[in-house]
Amino acid sequence: MKFEHILVERLGRITIVTINRPESYNALNTKAHNEMAAAFDEFASDTDQWVAIVTGAGEKAFCAGHDLKQQSSGGGLQLPVSGFGGLTSRFDLAKPVIAAVNGVAMGGGFEIALACDIVVAVSHASFALPEPKVGLAALAGGMQRLPIQIGLKRAMGLMLTGRRISAQQALEFGAINEVVASDALSGAMAWAKEILACSPMSVRATKEAAMGGLNTPLDKSIASGWESPAVKNMFASQDLVEGPKAFAEKRAPDWKGR
Repeated sequence: MKFEHILVERLGRITIVTINRPESYNALNTKAHNEMAAAFDEFASDTDQWVAIVTGAGEKAFCAGHDLKQQSSGGGLQLPVSGFGGLTSRFDLAKPVIAAVNGVAMGGGFEIALACDIVVAVSHASFALPEPKVGLAALAGGMQRLPIQIGLKRAMGLMLTGRRISAQQALEFGAINEVVASDALSGAMAWAKEILACSPMSVRATKEAAMGGLNTPLDKSIASGWESPAVKNMFASQDLVEGPKAFAEKRAPDWKGR
């Protein structure tokens, strides 16, 4: 599939999706949203792709959020079913997604990062949910995810003011995993390679159980974890045999992802 506003690259088991609108600080218009959704649909269904990385083109911006020029000209805000950037409402994706934040992550851009499982940011990156400053609200999950990830008081302080925080502050708050000096994509690739050293079946079972248990009492969460599709797939997989066998034979496992 040919895209106009994004780039998609596959490196082995890793899919890299790059928002390619640097002239607009990688803000997303309707077509870009739909392209992102299509790219992540393809990643989700491709059995050969196990980890995704999302990043932005250039050094200034990861994603500045929704393209306000489109809205101001009467274009409105039309999102795919899978949400802002094709990610924020994608609740059924058990494969891990890493954000490589190479610059500002504002509004929907921050919401994309919050929807990812791991976030690596370059040291000059910054984050904010500034929607109230332009008469909007962070309706792509930011108002729900940020309090869960950094705590209610910190989140309210940021959301009610639209205040911007640095990458280091985001790390200290718990909104991101790592700050790197100059190359967020390389940092994200390092995380991806660590994930690929694990069984993809176990990784998916872990993500699905963890996300499913966020708003569930502990006893019910533990019980229902055994019934999740990804956990059942893990127990039925070749990888369940390969892991212990490789350990016993003192070699690296040859994961099949099935």
